[in-house]
Amino acid sequence: MRFSITLPLHRSLQARIAALPEQVWPPIPYVFAGAAVAEFPYTPFGGKQSFRLIVRWVPPSPGSQLALFTTYAYHAFVTDRRGDTLTLEADHRRHAEIENVIRDLKFGVGLNHLPSGKFGANAAWLSLQVMAHNLGRWVTRMMGQGRLTTETLRKRFLSLPGRITRRARRLLLALPAAWPWQESFLRALSALRALPPPLPA
Repeated sequence: MRFSITLPLHRSLQARIAALPEQVWPPIPYVFAGAAVAEFPYTPFGGKQSFRLIVRWVPPSPGSQLALFTTYAYHAFVTDRRGDTLTLEADHRRHAEIENVIRDLKFGVGLNHLPSGKFGANAAWLSLQVMAHNLGRWVTRMMGQGRLTTETLRKRFLSLPGRITRRARRLLLALPAAWPWQESFLRALSALRALPPPLPA
């Protein structure tokens, strides 16, 4: 059994991380440019045994509150796993991404409440939830919106006020004039309309 546990960064640990020289931070491929990783031995919880503490620094995402007050955001985890630092960090990050997907399935599309006491009904519910989640991720990519949760996707693009009107015997959907995500919506709509029709069965 091996472990890889995310750590809260208390002040003394933050100070120790900030004191590391820049030479020990090899860059890594990341969503934002400028991310890097470092490692040093760490004894957690006042114990006697040291483990590997691996830290990732990333520049704050543009427009975030963090961007106003600091140069980098730190994400640290302690592990007893063997292997290359960059490989372990990438693997830990992949697990975090999976946990985000599970959280989104639970609270974004309703997987936290299974509707039935029967296994078959719940299995069908799970399949529908996963399909809805994947469709949401697919449409989000078409919009160029990056990674949106299902709740954000619903609030920005699905649950918005609109009015159906008629003009020249055509139905039109009138949406808010100052809608900030109009370009993203039209980009996804154009991509969906450009898809070829399904092949006949």
